[in-house]
Amino acid sequence: MTTVTRALALGAFGLLAASTSALATECIAPANPGGGWDFTCRQVARIMQEIGAIDAPMVVTNMNGAGGGVAFTYVVTDRNEDADLIVAASSATTTRLAQNAFAGATADQVRFLGAIGGDPGVIVVAKDSPLKNLGDMVAAIKADPGSVAFAGGSAVGGFDHMKPLQVMKAAGFDDITKIKYIGVDGGADAITQTVGGFTQAMTGDMSEIVGFIKSGDVRALAVLTEERVPGFEDIPTAREQGFDVVAVNWRGLYVPKGISDDQFNAWAAKLQQVADSAEWQKVMTENGLAPFVKVGGDFQSWVDGVIVETVALSKEIGVIQ
Repeated sequence: MTTVTRALALGAFGLLAASTSALATECIAPANPGGGWDFTCRQVARIMQEIGAIDAPMVVTNMNGAGGGVAFTYVVTDRNEDADLIVAASSATTTRLAQNAFAGATADQVRFLGAIGGDPGVIVVAKDSPLKNLGDMVAAIKADPGSVAFAGGSAVGGFDHMKPLQVMKAAGFDDITKIKYIGVDGGADAITQTVGGFTQAMTGDMSEIVGFIKSGDVRALAVLTEERVPGFEDIPTAREQGFDVVAVNWRGLYVPKGISDDQFNAWAAKLQQVADSAEWQKVMTENGLAPFVKVGGDFQSWVDGVIVETVALSKEIGVIQ
């Protein structure tokens, strides 16, 4: 499998690599073109060259399969010491690693480099919902856990499912297995479920609900960020409403574990340059991303904590033993 994968990657990108330096830097997007990981690789690659962080175009390789697992295994087994390689990652990556979705792979087999933006988590209801704020939602669930069903674009136990569970845990509600969650095929379907009255709330990311907010079809009860999101300042955070929950679908990167500390720090410096650039600020504004910058050792420590929390929640709801 790895031999075939490598051959495909070399065949698809050999011309580009040959036209630049002998060993061009590379970003692997662990999915097909058009998704979030592809977006991360292509924007970071473009901006790094534009601002002079790299001196030749970066190769972008799409490597779909197993929700990021094919790329993760390939990096660990075939590219462990490759200092010219970075790999796109997000909250989905750490959630799947925490839940052993990559067949025994663990987060400590790579080094998490940093996150430079985030798609804010949100909890929304239909425009005519009696739930006016997060406190109303929490009170309704405490009174009758089955009275509020959530629709989300991830499977049971996925990142969308975790968001309302975190809110309820922060509210002191421990019987989270009683909370209803319906996993559907993406955020658009989840919104449809809620607007149509089939569920009482939707849990997802800001990018999925922007159009529905602007049209007035839904109301956001909370955004799960540290501060209100620029351009959507009328949506309060969960923290403002008394629930200490931050759930951001971060966009970032990991690198092979076997590279040296100097090589890791060099990549961290390049990624920080991207985060600080006017070019990246423009990309975030145009794509509804919120500021969320953690680069280097601080990000690795943060990821470690997130995985511990995800494992605990996943065990509570029976996703893992």
